[in-house]
Amino acid sequence: MRICQLTPTASRTNDQPINDSALTRVASLGYDHVLLAGWSVPHNRTESLSAVTASCRRHGLGVLLDLSLDRFPQDAAAHHDGWLDHARPNGGPDASDHHLPGVRLRWHDPAVASAAIHWWATQIRDALDSGVAGFICRAPTRVLGLHWTELINEVHRGGAARGVFLAWTPGTTPQQLDDLAQAPFDGAFSSLPWWDYRSAWLTEEITRLQRFGRVLAAPSLTPNGLDVLAARRALWTAAAIGDGLLVPAGFETGGGGLAADLEAHDTPFDLSHEVIEVNAWIAAQRGAHAVAVRQLSGPDAPLTVLARVPRYLANGKGGEAGPGGQGNDGAADGAAVGALTVVLNPCTDNPASFGADRILQGLPQPAATLRPSEGGPGSALAPQETLDPCGTITLAPADIRIYCALPAVATKPAAKAKKGAKSKDTKGGVNRQPAVSVADAMASPRVAIENLTPSCDAGRFAVRRVVGERVEVSADIWMDGHDKLAAAVVWRAPGESTWQSSPMVPIVNDRWRGSFPMVAMGRHEYTVEAWKDSFGSWLDEVGKKRKAGVDITLEIEEGARLVQETLAGPDAARIEDASAIVADLEAARGDDGLRLEILLSPRTDTAMRAAMAFPSGRPFLSRFPSTLPVEADRLAARFASWYELFPRSESGDTQRHGTFADVIRRLPDIRAMGFDVLYFPPIHPIGLQHRKGKNNSLKAEPGDVGSPYAIGAAEGGHDAIHPELGTIEDFQRLRRAAADLGIELALDFAIQCSLDHPWLKEHPEWFQHRPDGTLKYAENPPKKYEDIVNVDFYASPGGDKLWEALRDVVMFWAEQGVRIFRVDNPHTKPLPFWEWMIADVRARYPDTLFLAEAFTRPKMMARLAKLGFAQSYTYFTWRNTKAELIEYMTELTRGPMREFYRPHFFVNTPDINPYFLHDGGRPAFLIRAALASLLSGLWGMYNGFEICESAPLVVNGVTKEEYLDSEKYELRTRNWKQPGNIVAEISRLNQIRASHPALQNHLGLRFYHASDDAVLYFARFVPSGAEQTGAFGDDVLLGAISLDPRAPREADIELPLWEWGLPDDASLLVEDLMFGHRFTWQGKHQHIRLNPYELPFSLWHVRPQPTTTSGDTA
Repeated sequence: MRICQLTPTASRTNDQPINDSALTRVASLGYDHVLLAGWSVPHNRTESLSAVTASCRRHGLGVLLDLSLDRFPQDAAAHHDGWLDHARPNGGPDASDHHLPGVRLRWHDPAVASAAIHWWATQIRDALDSGVAGFICRAPTRVLGLHWTELINEVHRGGAARGVFLAWTPGTTPQQLDDLAQAPFDGAFSSLPWWDYRSAWLTEEITRLQRFGRVLAAPSLTPNGLDVLAARRALWTAAAIGDGLLVPAGFETGGGGLAADLEAHDTPFDLSHEVIEVNAWIAAQRGAHAVAVRQLSGPDAPLTVLARVPRYLANGKGGEAGPGGQGNDGAADGAAVGALTVVLNPCTDNPASFGADRILQGLPQPAATLRPSEGGPGSALAPQETLDPCGTITLAPADIRIYCALPAVATKPAAKAKKGAKSKDTKGGVNRQPAVSVADAMASPRVAIENLTPSCDAGRFAVRRVVGERVEVSADIWMDGHDKLAAAVVWRAPGESTWQSSPMVPIVNDRWRGSFPMVAMGRHEYTVEAWKDSFGSWLDEVGKKRKAGVDITLEIEEGARLVQETLAGPDAARIEDASAIVADLEAARGDDGLRLEILLSPRTDTAMRAAMAFPSGRPFLSRFPSTLPVEADRLAARFASWYELFPRSESGDTQRHGTFADVIRRLPDIRAMGFDVLYFPPIHPIGLQHRKGKNNSLKAEPGDVGSPYAIGAAEGGHDAIHPELGTIEDFQRLRRAAADLGIELALDFAIQCSLDHPWLKEHPEWFQHRPDGTLKYAENPPKKYEDIVNVDFYASPGGDKLWEALRDVVMFWAEQGVRIFRVDNPHTKPLPFWEWMIADVRARYPDTLFLAEAFTRPKMMARLAKLGFAQSYTYFTWRNTKAELIEYMTELTRGPMREFYRPHFFVNTPDINPYFLHDGGRPAFLIRAALASLLSGLWGMYNGFEICESAPLVVNGVTKEEYLDSEKYELRTRNWKQPGNIVAEISRLNQIRASHPALQNHLGLRFYHASDDAVLYFARFVPSGAEQTGAFGDDVLLGAISLDPRAPREADIELPLWEWGLPDDASLLVEDLMFGHRFTWQGKHQHIRLNPYELPFSLWHVRPQPTTTSGDTA
C-alpha cells in the first residue's frame, strides 16, 4: 500500500468535497491510496462519501478513513448518553486521534461495549458499502483487543465489502501490543519518525508488530520539519523497511503543498521525482511482506545497516527452498533469498564507510555479493556495481542505498586429482622431491613461506567461517638479501577450477596479511604465493641513494632495462600503456632526467604492478606447499537460538497425543520469545518391544507412549512419521507455518533401532548378534537403553549398504526441506562414517548443518567438529564457577578450537536437569540463560526451562541430574503463563542478541576483573578477523552476571577505557539494555550491585562520550 495522507485544507474546496487537482497530483506521484485525514467514521454523510470514493477510483486511488472507537459523534451522543464517559478528557494534541471530533465512551462497561460494537459495526459497513477500502484505527489502545476482535469479526460477518484495518501503533508499549495483537488487524505502523537512525529499538519494535501482518512506515508525521537530505533518507528508509508507506501530502516539497504548478509556491525543496521513484520501486517489489527486519550493524557503526528478510518461497517437491536458499536439487532460488539490505548514513555532516563483509556475513540467508536494487536510491549511478566481502560501501552525509543480496550459488565440488597424479597447480617447487643436483637446488623455492594461518591440523581439516565473511590470512614470508617482496592469497570457491588472487601486505617482522571472501556455501581452498618484487626493489634502492646524494646513473639504466624487458614481454598486450611506456623510455635515451621521471611516474608504477599478475612479472615465484581448506556455512551455523519440545506433548491434555497441528498453534509464542530454530526429538514410529514406561521404568503400562529414541515399528523406520503426530503432509504444513514466522525446524538423527524396526527383518546382517542369538541393547555408560539396539557399522557383508541407507535417511529429510540435524551421540559411531556422510550430504545440500550431541572426551568433541559438525554441545552445562567459566571460554575463543569448533550452549536437555537449577529457584534459571545467551552465538533450551521446571529424579535417596516424570517417557502439559516464569527475560535476551552483532558469535569476548569471585564481568564486541586482540569496534557491550542465585552481590569493576585508548578519567555513555535506562559512567572505577531476586545480571551498551559536536542525528 502506497498511501498519501490528505488533510482537509489540501484536499477540499468550497464547492467540492475533495479537490480533483489534488487527486490528480497524488496519482501522478505513484500512490495507490489516499487517507482522508479528518474524514472519520461516521462523521461524514454516506452520499458525500460515495462521491469521494467514486472520484478517487477514477484516479486509481483507494480511500482510507480514520477510525477512532473512542470518539463518539456529538449528534448521536444525545441518544446514547449512558454510553458517554464525561469524566475523561478528550485528550491533548499528542493523542493520535486529537484531530477527530467526538466524545469518549465507557468501554470499561461490558454492556456499553457490546452495544457500541454493534453500533460501530453498522457505521463501518455503511462506509465500506460506500466504497471505502479500509481504516486507520487511531488510538487503538483505548479499546481492549477483545473488543477490536469482536468488532472486526462482526463487520466481516455482515456481508459488506472486506476492508483493511490498520492499527496506528507508534509509541505503543509492548504490553499494549500484546493485547491488540489478538485482534484480526491487517497491519500496524512502526515508529520510524522518531528513530535516530542508529538505535536497535526500531527493529525490535518491527519484530513485535509483525504479529499484525503488514508493518507500514511513515517518513514523517507532518509534511515539513526535515531538510532535503533528511527527508530523502526518511522517505527511502520507510519504503525499504515497511510493508507499506504512508506519506503526508506536501512532504515532497517540505510543506509546500500539492498544487501541480509548484513554481507558484515557495517550497524549501522538491523531491517529487524521489517520491515517484520510491512508489515505482515499492510497486516493483510486488507487495512481498518481510519475515523480519534485522539491524546488522552496531549502534555506533559508521553506517547503519538493516536487512529486510523475505519469506521462503515455494520450490520443488519439498514445498519450499531450504533455509539457505537451496531448493531440493541444491540449486539456489534467487526469489527465495533476495534479502534487501538498507545501508544509510546516520550522520548529516560527514561521509562514512562500512565493510561489505560485515553485511554479507550477518544475513541469515547466505549471500555472496551485494548489488544495487534496481530503481533504488543511487542505483542509476552504478547499476551493475557488485560488492563482495572484500568491498567497502561509502556514503555521503545522510545518504542511503538499497542493495539486493545475491545468493551464494552452490556448485559441484571440483573433481579430485587421482592418487599419484601430478598437481596441475604446481609452481615454484611445489611437491618437488629433495634437491639431488645443482639444477634441482636452483629450482627450489628461494622465497620462504611459513606459518600460514588460518589452518586446522596443517590443512588436514577445514577451518570454518560463514558465507559473506572475509577470511584474514597471514603468513611469514622472507627471502635472502634486502630485496622487496610481493605476495598474494590465491584462492578458489567451491567447484571452481580457476584460482583467483588477492594481494597481501607486510605487517611487521616478515609477517604478511591478506584476505579473500567466502562467496558460496561449501569448501573453499587457499594458499599463498610470493615472489621478488624487482621494480619495488629498484624503487627502494633509488629512493635511498637519491636521499643520500649518491649518483644513480647506472641505476637509471638498470631501471629502464627492467621496465622495458618486463613491459615488452609475452604478456605486454594485456598491460595497459605497456608499449607506450617502452617507447617513451626508448625515445628518452640519453636524457637521464626524463627517463627517471618516466620510471617514477604513477603510470609506470601501475603498469609494473599489473605485470605482476602474470608469471613473467613474478621472478622467483614460490608457493606454499599445500592448499588449505575453509568451509563456509550459513549464518545459522554461528548464530541461532534453539527451542526444543516434544510435539506429542503439545495437545494440552495428557490424555491426548499431540499432533503437528498442535505445534503450529504454539509457534507464535515460540517466535515471540525470539527463538528461530525449533528442534524436535525423533518424530518416527516408536517400537513396542521392551518399550520404556514412565520415569525410564523397564515395564510399560497400557497407554505408555515410550521413548521416541526407540525408533522403528510396523509403520516404518527413520524415514517415517509416528502416525499419532500426523502425516508427511502435516509435517510440511508445520514447516511452512514455521518458515512464515522465521522459524527453522531441526530434526534429531539418532542411529539406533527398536526391536520392531523394519531393518531388523529386512537387513539382519546390519546387527551384531551375541553367541546366544540375542542382540545387545545400547549403552552410553553409565546410561543403559534397554529398548534399543545399535547397528554394526562394519558388518560384513552389508556394511557399505548400511552406510548408504543412513546417508539416505538424512537425504530424505533434506528433500523435505529440513536442513538442520541434531545428531544423537555421534561419538559412539565411527569417525570415518561421519566425515563421509556429512561431506556427501553437503555436496547435494550445502546449507545443511549438523549439531553434535557429544558429551565426551574433549579430543573426540574437537575431532567431530573437524570432520564436519558445524556445532557442538559443550561442557558449559557443568561450568558454574567464575574460574571454570573463564578458563573454558578462553579455551574456546583463544586456542586452536576457535577456528573450527562452534560451541552450542544448551541450558538444559530432556536428559540433563543441571544440579545448579535444582534448588536455585528462578534466579538460577536467569543466571544460566544469561550466561548461555550472552557468551555464545548459539544457545538453546528445552521447554519447561522458561517456567523454571527443576524437580529432579531421586532414586534410592540419590538425586539424579535428570527430570522427575521425564517427558522422554510420558506426555506432559504445562501452564506457560504460570507465575514466576522468565518468558519476558528470555524474550528480551533474544531481542538483544538479534540487535547486536557483538552477540552473534562466541568470539569477541574478554573478561575483566570484578572484586567479587561470584561476579563474572566481561565485554562482548565484534571480533576482528585474524586478530584476537585489538581496539574495540562499533558494537561494545559490557556484562556482569552474578553466579550466586541466593544473595545479592556487589563488586568493584574497572571500565576498560584503555581498549579505546582513553585516559582513566574518561566517560562512557551507557544504555542498560534490560531496563532501557541511559546514564554516563565517569572514570575507570565503578561499583555494581546484582540482586538475584530482581535480576541477577546486567548488560550495558557502552561507547565513549564524544568530545566534539558532530552531525549525528542521535
